[in-house]
Amino acid sequence: MSRTASITAAISAITVVGVGISLSIPLLALELESRGISSFWIGVNTAVAGVATIATAPFVPLLVRKLGLRPLLVGAIVLAAASLVGFKAAPSFVLWFPLRFAFGAALCILFAVSEFWINALAPPGRRGLIMGIYATALSLGAALGPTILSVLGASGWAPYLAGAVVLLAGAIPILLAHGITPRIHNGDHHGVLTFVRRSPSAVLAALVFGAIETAVMTFLPLYGLRLGLTDTNAALLLTAAVLGNVAFQIPLGLISDRVDRRVLLLICSLGGALGALILPFVEVSSPLFLGMIFLSTGVVGSLYTVGLAHLGERFHGADLAAANAAFVMLYSVGLIVGPPAAGFGMKLYNPYGFAFVIFGILAMYASVVAVRLAMRGPRAP
Repeated sequence: MSRTASITAAISAITVVGVGISLSIPLLALELESRGISSFWIGVNTAVAGVATIATAPFVPLLVRKLGLRPLLVGAIVLAAASLVGFKAAPSFVLWFPLRFAFGAALCILFAVSEFWINALAPPGRRGLIMGIYATALSLGAALGPTILSVLGASGWAPYLAGAVVLLAGAIPILLAHGITPRIHNGDHHGVLTFVRRSPSAVLAALVFGAIETAVMTFLPLYGLRLGLTDTNAALLLTAAVLGNVAFQIPLGLISDRVDRRVLLLICSLGGALGALILPFVEVSSPLFLGMIFLSTGVVGSLYTVGLAHLGERFHGADLAAANAAFVMLYSVGLIVGPPAAGFGMKLYNPYGFAFVIFGILAMYASVVAVRLAMRGPRAP
């Protein structure tokens, strides 16, 4: 199988997995709500998946080296599908905690290893484009999950079995990819956390994106409601954010193949920060507000794509696998810290503190990238 076909198989697999994940996350929350579990415990149980990611990520390079890329990915898919069915079958809420940990660990492996696969095989001159295609495909796949849930409903076994089948379908492209797959050989490699020091511009992009993505998904509709929008128009803000995230991945991925990716990360973070700073001064019901949401979330969403491409540019072999694991781990940390920070900001300065917190996060990240550029100087593409 050619390099292109192998990359296509990896992208197809993770896209299908994205459908299953986006179906399962709201489904599990609705299931717990129907069982009478309080919002606090729903939040605690959901957070266990993030803890599982942080605990699993350091072991991903070792698992790839010992088990091989394709067997590890297939095993993670089977574990995710079995865990999903297990949630419905579990008679006690207590059992949801080990199930959620297993589910989170499986997702960590799926994303870290698939991104390593794609990054390792991507031709250097087209790495940004390929990572942009990957991010776009994943976003589109994730958009299909809630649609399936709306058709099947959230009660009974049907959505769980459908989710498991969709997840297992993600193993098909992996099993067919018998050709070029990257391998990790025994030898020196660095721990996951060292990549925060070695490539903070790339790895911290994941944390910033994770924090802002979840903050926007959680609080942007609430921001609109508190400024007087109807439920429908407040939901439209989220639609604009999602569309912006999808629209910008491939164009900025292409640009990243032609410029120093750290410069592009700086431009994206400064553009997002400027948009967040201006947002409180724009009338929320105006088309300009929707346009700013579209543009701002688009450039901020591209931090993930460009950060991944930057990792592939800098590291290889075991180091690339560890760097991708660090990327996924920092993204999960962002998922944990983003909503509380934005919620606290909104509480302090209702509702505009939400936008100012996002500005602060992006400004701090831009400062890190600017310092790295000043220390090392720009590189030729």
